[in-house]
Formats: sequence, C-alpha cells, structure tokens
Amino acid sequence: MCGPAQIEKNTRLMFPSFDYVIVGAGSAGCVLANRLSANARHSVLLLEAGPTDSYPWIHIPIGYAKTMFHPKYNWCFYTEPDPGMNNRKIYWPRGKVLGGSSAINGLIYIRGQPSDYDQWERRGNRGWGWNDVLPYFIKSERNQRGASAFHGATGALGVSDVGEPHELAEAFITAAEQAGIPRNHDFNGAKQEGAGCYQLTTWRGRRSHTAVGYLKSAHRRTNLRVETGALATRIIFKKKRAKGIAYSQGGQEHEAHARREVILCAGAIQSPQLLQLSGVGAAELLRQHGIAVVHHLPGVGQNLQDHLQVRVIHRCTKAITTNDDMRSWLRQLKMGIKYLLIRSGPMAIGINQAGAFVRVHPDSGSPDLQFHFAALSADMPGAPLHAFSGFTSSVCQLRPRSRGSVTIKSRDPHEPPAMQPNYLSAELDRAATVAGLKLARKIASSPALKHYIVDEYMPGEDARSDDELLEFARNTGVTIFHPCGTCKMGPDPAAVVDERLCVHGIDALRVVDCSIMPTITSGNTHAPAVMIAEKAADMMLADTHSDE
Repeated sequence: MCGPAQIEKNTRLMFPSFDYVIVGAGSAGCVLANRLSANARHSVLLLEAGPTDSYPWIHIPIGYAKTMFHPKYNWCFYTEPDPGMNNRKIYWPRGKVLGGSSAINGLIYIRGQPSDYDQWERRGNRGWGWNDVLPYFIKSERNQRGASAFHGATGALGVSDVGEPHELAEAFITAAEQAGIPRNHDFNGAKQEGAGCYQLTTWRGRRSHTAVGYLKSAHRRTNLRVETGALATRIIFKKKRAKGIAYSQGGQEHEAHARREVILCAGAIQSPQLLQLSGVGAAELLRQHGIAVVHHLPGVGQNLQDHLQVRVIHRCTKAITTNDDMRSWLRQLKMGIKYLLIRSGPMAIGINQAGAFVRVHPDSGSPDLQFHFAALSADMPGAPLHAFSGFTSSVCQLRPRSRGSVTIKSRDPHEPPAMQPNYLSAELDRAATVAGLKLARKIASSPALKHYIVDEYMPGEDARSDDELLEFARNTGVTIFHPCGTCKMGPDPAAVVDERLCVHGIDALRVVDCSIMPTITSGNTHAPAVMIAEKAADMMLADTHSDE
C-alpha cells in the first residue's frame, strides 16, 4: 500500500465505500479492475467518464475512422498552438468510452525495445528492467502464434497476424529490403529492427480492447461496480491521504470513498489534470487558480512526450487502394459480405498493416525511427480519404528529446487542460525527422514499390532541401497518439510516483497509466500500458497481503 496501512470502515454512510476506487476504464483501468476484483474480498469501483462500448464500429477493426472524431467516444482534444509546428493546434484524439484509447486506436501491438525498460531501471526504478516486465507482456497476451519465449497464449489481450496483407504492404516490405532494411517477421521477438507486417490487437476479426479482454469477463462479479458517464472532478483528501473520489454523473455530484487506495488510470492528459485540480502539483500553478495546495509536487504535468508522425503520400498507378474500395459501392459490399461471413478482409485488419524499425542516427545502437504503412491516403489520420488512388508511409521518431507539459487552465474539471507538446524543439528530433523523410523516399524509389507510384503527392517534388523537408514536417506533422510521461516514475525531485507507482508525499494514491513512463517507449504505447497495469496489480495485491 502507498503509505502506512490505514484500512478504515466508512463512517459516512451516505457515501458508498470500496477498497479500491479506479479513475478511468481505459487500457490500464480495465486491467486493474479485473485483477483487483479477482479476489472476492476486495471491492472495486471503476469510474469511466464516457459511455459503454456498445457502438458497433468500435469492435470492427476498420471502424477506427468512425471513432477518430466522434465526440461521444472521443475527447477530441487539441493542443495549444505549438511554436515548433508553426503555431498549429494539433488534434489529439483520446478514448472516452469503456476501453479508453484501446477502443479507438490503430490496433498495432508493439512492446518497445528492451533498452527502453533497462533505461527506466537505470534511472532508479527498481523492478522495471526488461527481464522484469517481459513476464507481464507474456501474461497479458493471447497470441495467435501460440506460446513461446516471447509470447503468451492464454492472456486476456488478443493479438493476431494480418491475415491477408495488402499487395502494397508486401511491396513496401520488399522495397525496404531492397533499401537495405532486413525483413522481420516479429517486431516483438528477438529483435525489433527490420521491415514486416504488424501484429494487431484483434481476435477472430474483432478489436480486442481491454474492455472486451479484461472487463467483460469480470463484470458479473458482485464485488466490482462499473459506473459510466462518471467524470472524476477531484480527489478527496484527509490531510495527505487520498480518501476517495468526487465525480459528476447525470448532472449530480457524487462521492465514493476508498478504504485502501485511489488509483488514477485517466491517461497522460487527465491523470495530471485531476491531480492539479485536487491540489497536488506545482504550488504556484495551483494558487494561480485558487486551488488549496495539498502537496507541492512540481513534476505533475511536466515531462510530456509524444511520437510525432510526418506522412509521405504517393499516388498509386493501380486502383487497388482503400481509397478505391471506399469509392465503389460494389467493393464496399464485397468487403462487408466477406467480413460478415468469415470475419476477414480489409474490415478485419484496420489501417496500418506493415511497417519498419530502422536506425537513422549514426550513434543509435538500436532502431530510432518507425514507419507505418497504409494502403490509403487522407489529409490526416481518420479524415475523409483522397479522391485518387493513394498510399501512405508515415515517419515517426521513436525516442524524441522534446518535452512539453499539461497544465490546468481553470478549476473547472470539464475544461481541457493546456497541452503543449513542444514538438521538434530539440535538434535531434528535427534531424531524425528529416532523415526519416529521406529514407521514405529511398524506399519508395526501390524497384518493388517504384512501379506502383505515379508521383509523390506530399511533400512533393518542390521539397528537396533539409530546410524544405523540415518546413513540411512543421506544416503537416501530427500526433501518432502516444502522449506519456506527465506523472513520471523515479526518485528524482521532478518525479511524481515512485517505483511502486505511489504518488510522492501522498498516502493511498497511485497513478497507473502511460503518464508514469520516465521516457517514451520505442513504438506504439498500448501494449506497454497494459503491461504497466498488470505489474501494478501484482504490486498492489502483494501490498494487500502484507497488510492482512
């Protein structure tokens, strides 16, 4: 337990009391709700601001485009004007539904590199090295390929191969090989480097998000209560001990008390926001908004990191892209019938089928750049498809040096905080992005892909110099949806949680989501979020046993 054990009976009978109160039913919250409620002696309340995951397009892999801008299931955030992006506001979708962002993401299953986690441990976070976290990745996974030294076969999270890779995806992989990048059949295996098809969080043609994998099997437990449409507004404190959560639901204000712990799983934007609204954060910021300081913790909301993607789009010589499929009622009908009958085809796969992990910086000992390849094109992810046949290779620097922040704008919990990613503020990030764009062009010019190309739609032939490519990145780059680091784990003064994810200086309060990452992982962040929750659950249960 975070702090001394003080398990109390609820003396305010008008308010419900639980052992654990969890804020956020997303990638991490659903995992914790399942694991903590598995023991009937523990009562658990799970609060989710959004609705249930009953919207059919959530469960159909290609339905990603249907939820990208849907305000019922998506927070639809925007950053502050970012100087590094020519003062553009960048759209940041985040899940607002059971399953959280795992219910609306691009489905790609990537763990990152062993060195990511070994670096966490070297920063003073004992028990977070690669050998410590790998068992939790394996535990969580139900991989189509079966059990092995790197994969699990009995976990709650379904992971599947791309059943029928698109012709263009195969051409991209072969072209990458021709450009000197080795083929890799498993990015989550012995090594990450290379080009290949992604594995996806799907199972039998349906999205396997955490509300399906973890929450569905637990929802009938009498000791687990799930409340949707419940927006957490503040943490209830007694001195420096978290006692519960105040939340708004259906226009009414409610409180839920926690006998053991409050756990924030609201993500890298809303976990620090809730801490700040509740009086935990930089004292100057809190006083500026008239919030009483419970604990001065200046790291709350700092250390924001994200993966920026810059997309190279080509016009295709053949009408074989998803753009073409969606322009034809007949092809749409065929796609729908194939999915309904055998749960396969384009609707069962999603957007990005192939990719690559490569090294572009001379001093990189491991891949520092990721490609996502899609047999479609649009002005931005999830936007209407182009009227021409097109495909996309997006460039993503894996370990950016740029750092930003999340800070409240007011005391109103309904008002989104100020999100300032400071993209491309570090020289290394600018150099890696330009190098990635050049490599994308090199792959496109390889024989296997070249004959599919009419021309380069963007950045286009006018962008040749490094300065022109960087300006293109500033004008068009967008998030690839991986904000993290805003409640970072560590022993240093800028850290928010310790190695057991307990908030420094506060009892009975943990943060369990991607905000605790000291540094961003090398790839998509959903799988690491699940791992973090699996490991946190074991730590919490161990603490519980030591108290009893």
